[in-house]
Amino acid sequence: MSSNSIRPYRRCVRCIMDTSDPDIVFDGDGVCNHCHRYERVAAERLVPEAERQGRLSALASQIRSEGKGKPYDCIIGVSGGVDSTYLAYVVKRQLGLRPLAVHLDNGWDSELAVSNIEKTLKALEIDLYTYVIDWEEFRDLQIAFLKGSTPDGEVPTDHAISAVLYERAAHFGVRYILLGTNVVTEAILPVKWGYGYFDFRYIKDVHRRFGQRPLRTYPHFSLFRLFWYLFRKRIRSVSILNYIHYDKAAAMALIQGDLGWKYYGGKHYESIYTRFYQAYVLPRKFDIDKRKAHYSNLVCSGQLTREKALEMLAEPVCPEGMLAEDRDYVIKKLSLTESEFEALLAIPARTFLDYRTSYRLFELAKQVVNKGRRLIG
Repeated sequence: MSSNSIRPYRRCVRCIMDTSDPDIVFDGDGVCNHCHRYERVAAERLVPEAERQGRLSALASQIRSEGKGKPYDCIIGVSGGVDSTYLAYVVKRQLGLRPLAVHLDNGWDSELAVSNIEKTLKALEIDLYTYVIDWEEFRDLQIAFLKGSTPDGEVPTDHAISAVLYERAAHFGVRYILLGTNVVTEAILPVKWGYGYFDFRYIKDVHRRFGQRPLRTYPHFSLFRLFWYLFRKRIRSVSILNYIHYDKAAAMALIQGDLGWKYYGGKHYESIYTRFYQAYVLPRKFDIDKRKAHYSNLVCSGQLTREKALEMLAEPVCPEGMLAEDRDYVIKKLSLTESEFEALLAIPARTFLDYRTSYRLFELAKQVVNKGRRLIG
């Protein structure tokens, strides 16, 4: 059990974040730092309603213009989830762009996720590029992160996805990667609950300490390579859903009706490993229930009431039968024994701060970017 349990329990009076986040801070009214941060981020990144149509139209025109003569004018990532599916719909149907869809097959796709991707791209007539990761290499990296004993077990997948998106953009000479990440559903996440998606130095150090196989083919990028993508190739990542009114429930209804998409039970549950990691490993080992962050974000954006969020939080994080099946499947797929898996869960909890990272450099870069946003207005 996490040492957070010895801290006096407290929950935000506005959202549902609580002291399971070791760094949570409350103001005099009982409102947490995540609520205040959401307000700041929303003000900085959400395009004002009066400007949305004009700015989105101008952006789409720019993307089309720079994509002339190329097979694609933008790159999008697809996972079979809500955000990436709705992004594909907006990019193709509403903006009339010519995207290449990119998917990372890390060996953990659910059948429903694969079906959602196939239905979506067929209906929208979008080409798909799938990068199939070397399973034995990736399995070793995932086990290394279990041995590393931080809550960041999904970092190897998320970093590889970003690496493949940048690589495909550079390969086709495309300047725009359009993302499904957005403020209204994804602005709240404690840094110690999930760090390192861009930080290969962190990944490399965990693997150096606990990995057994060389990372010969794992898709990745260093800080130097990232700067090369950003400043030499001038590749720009754009969170399109921040340019529109993104109502998640309405988006789900639309893609279900128009594309035949089916819901998979929870945020990021299109991946079997993610579903198991969030529903079993995080709550059991780290006292982390990511639904607190996900629902709090919807509360802050006005898409969910606090009362409803608390009701939903009281429900099981995953159906008991599915959780047991996932546990057996994950242990077998990782080639672990029952006792080996339990031994991994018994390792004392750590955070990314126990490893070599580029955290300070990224924080400095964020400050520079945010200052630039404020100056631009």
